[in-house]
Amino acid sequence: MDILNDVLYTNKKVAITAFKALMSNWLIIFTGLFYFFATILLYMIAPAFGILGGILSAVVTSALISNYLYLLNKVVRSGRINLQDFKDGFTAYLRKVWVIFFFGYVASMGLNYFVFPILPMALYPLVSLGTIILFNALPESIYQKYYDPWETVTYAIEFIKENVIEWGIPNIILLGVMYLFTGEILRGIFNYYVSIITIFTSPFGVVTYLLGQLWFSYMMIYRGFLFETLSTSTRRKRLFMREF
Repeated sequence: MDILNDVLYTNKKVAITAFKALMSNWLIIFTGLFYFFATILLYMIAPAFGILGGILSAVVTSALISNYLYLLNKVVRSGRINLQDFKDGFTAYLRKVWVIFFFGYVASMGLNYFVFPILPMALYPLVSLGTIILFNALPESIYQKYYDPWETVTYAIEFIKENVIEWGIPNIILLGVMYLFTGEILRGIFNYYVSIITIFTSPFGVVTYLLGQLWFSYMMIYRGFLFETLSTSTRRKRLFMREF
């Protein structure tokens, strides 16, 4: 019962705080358009560089993710973003994101060559789901914790192990609403925009996209405040503070 009370109490505060933060920084909703078209342009240009195209794609994608995480950090920590924050964001976490991508690449190679060949195909989706769950708090760990890349990864895992219910329940609800708005299931760990393709695949087109991007922005800000709360307190401390 204590854990349910903690989830309800914590998320009530986070929901209100995240809503106010989004209203104060509503321009973050439109960053998704920039990221989408920048990604499309990258996919068009990268093949021209041959074998170097893969490195280019990794670096540019890391820069875009760095930019979005930096904006989220500013929203959560200072409550306000500006044009200079947008400019600074491309390099703020570039190295950390790129190195973590490299870790992920090595891990995926290991799975593909040594694990998947000996597993029944029916278990593949479970492995993918387990990976998404285990590393779900990695984006927030990157921009809220001052650890090196490897420590960031291990901290993200420990955070989920300690807060699987407190983190999992709200995120399932947030993703469920996202699906209702867009019909899109966010499967990746690093999501930084809603695909504009929803304009062409939904009967309500532009409205669906705008609602999706609005909810996505709220969801990511919500996650930021929730992570901050859970990572800087314990359940006992939060229950104790409720009395005051």
